[in-house]
Amino acid sequence: MNIKSMIGIVLSIVMMPYLVACSNARDSVNEVAEVTSSSTLSSTPSVTHSQRETPIVYMTTDISSKGLIAVYNALNWTPKGDVAVKLSTGEPPASHYLDPKLIKELVQSVKGTIVECNTAYGGSRISTAMHMQVAKDHGFTAIAEVDILDADGSMSLPVVGGAHLKEDLVGSHFSKYNSYLVLSHFKGHEMAGFGGAIKNISIGLGSSEGKCLIHTAGKYNSTIYGENQNDFLESMGDAGKAVSDSLGNGKNIVYINVMNNLSIDCDCNGNPAEPEIDDIGILSSTDPVALDQACIDLVYAAKGSESLRGRIEDLNGLHTLEHAEKIGLGCRTYKLVNIND
Repeated sequence: MNIKSMIGIVLSIVMMPYLVACSNARDSVNEVAEVTSSSTLSSTPSVTHSQRETPIVYMTTDISSKGLIAVYNALNWTPKGDVAVKLSTGEPPASHYLDPKLIKELVQSVKGTIVECNTAYGGSRISTAMHMQVAKDHGFTAIAEVDILDADGSMSLPVVGGAHLKEDLVGSHFSKYNSYLVLSHFKGHEMAGFGGAIKNISIGLGSSEGKCLIHTAGKYNSTIYGENQNDFLESMGDAGKAVSDSLGNGKNIVYINVMNNLSIDCDCNGNPAEPEIDDIGILSSTDPVALDQACIDLVYAAKGSESLRGRIEDLNGLHTLEHAEKIGLGCRTYKLVNIND
């Protein structure tokens, strides 16, 4: 199946509910039943808490600097003040991190500083000095300034309406930036099932302590092990909502997912499995839930996606989207706009 046919399948899934209200748990008004946009999730109708326009996800199959700029421009977003570009610097020696050549033009056009946080599981990025060396080795310092947000510790963001977390510990430099452009490499993940925008603003922006709190559903700040899987997934949604709330829920933060090198393994794995799916495209949105859901739908429609679907399902990864929508981080129903047309 070619990419154009695959997009057609996904469009047929998501266009039907376009005019139906999106779920948004931030407001408490009359509840309205809504059918989810994705056949990959439960057929049980979700419950909406407010009427708002269905989020748009923009897509191009052009995985190039030009294509990246195009899906960014489609958002019609003007960043304010100091701009952070959140991405994963990737674990050595062979992870599928975003190529600096791909992102250079966009990062420089917004005058962005590349931001990351140290890991909580060892590896080559566990300290700021080691992490900065990786950023240099992988070519990121050659295209922009790089700031390790938790180089000087953590700061707390409140979690409102979360299931497990009362606070989200992000790097203390988080508040230096007024706007966030979140560039995520969409792929599988060994603990979360998949990684996209939500993982990038939760685990990705968490300080080492914050990562531990998310992994253990708020119980511990010094280990990432020992918690119920669904509680961990829900805690990612909790942390993501704290970040989104602090940045105006799409006003001062936008999201781009690059769907290439679609391994079942995350970029925190220095020796990931080889991808079994052809590259798909680049997607953007102001809604991280809609964006990740669109990527999931494209994966499920893709030829050769059995291993990646298995990774997602074995770890109940779709529960992250279910919970994120429930607490008001975003909406699983979306309109997919192919900007190639």
